[in-house]
Amino acid sequence: QVHLVESGGGMVQPGGSLRLSCAASGFTDFPFSSYAMNWYRQAPGREREFVAAITRAGDNTLYADSAKGRFTISRDNANNMMYLQMNSLKFEDTAVYYCNAVRDSRGYWGQGTQVTVSS
Repeated sequence: QVHLVESGGGMVQPGGSLRLSCAASGFTDFPFSSYAMNWYRQAPGREREFVAAITRAGDNTLYADSAKGRFTISRDNANNMMYLQMNSLKFEDTAVYYCNAVRDSRGYWGQGTQVTVSS
């Protein structure tokens, strides 16, 4: 069973930076490198929304408009890790951030890490 654990969240002032990590394990049938990976977030009272995606080889990325130019998604297939570098954070980035792994239309989720942007 694929297991995803996010870390790196916390409280930061507007304009600050955070780097989220997603540690993946449990790849008994297919390797981590065969999964497309995504970051989502969910703010209080709102639905979960897409933030960023990265292809299996890490050679292509996609961002929500809200993340473009400020966030960078990356992955390390050798160590089963994914990252989200978040710069120029805004109040509206406050949310629980989730790691998501997808293969053959089957998805797995982590438990989330809280990011709070506050002055």
